[in-house]
Amino acid sequence: MATTTEAAPTKRGGRGARERILKATVELFARDGIHATGVAKVTEVAQVSTRTLYQHFPSKEALVSAYLARLESDPNGPAEIETVLTRADLEPRDRLIALFAAPAEEALVRGCPFHNTAVEAAGAMPEAAAFVERHKRELIANLIATAEAAGADHPERLGRQLAVLFEGARALATSINDTRPFEDARDLAVTLINDAIGARASG
Repeated sequence: MATTTEAAPTKRGGRGARERILKATVELFARDGIHATGVAKVTEVAQVSTRTLYQHFPSKEALVSAYLARLESDPNGPAEIETVLTRADLEPRDRLIALFAAPAEEALVRGCPFHNTAVEAAGAMPEAAAFVERHKRELIANLIATAEAAGADHPERLGRQLAVLFEGARALATSINDTRPFEDARDLAVTLINDAIGARASG
């Protein structure tokens, strides 16, 4: 009597493969880290062959750079909080303060994926490291421009101070798995903003 064997799942390439690969990297890199996530795991989750992956991304670094670009462009992704600086429905001062809103409670505070990538890419992935540096410098520039629009006496100084507070809150919240550093940073940010803008805008 013939026995039947369960067919092994087949990998799906073709149309939509690139999108599935990018979705897999967003899930895996954020959760497990870049170095801990091998190409084999990405292809497994994305349901593509190794050949298909390398057709779209010729190296792991190219894959990481595409991952960062996806994070930056996703309006609902982890960089979404930074887009508050461009909201037309808020006054400039309110935009600066809104940047320090605590993230939604979750089982694990994952922190900034760009910073996490910079740490993992240091000395090994210059293209990814350059991407992160450019992103962070643009964030500082946006903070300075928003501080200037808010009427700060020294917008460059305020913008840089707020960048330090924001990045520090993210890092500490990740280290202790607690969102309260954002509350402390927000209190300090309000003080810095009011001191820089003056009582005329602190009501």
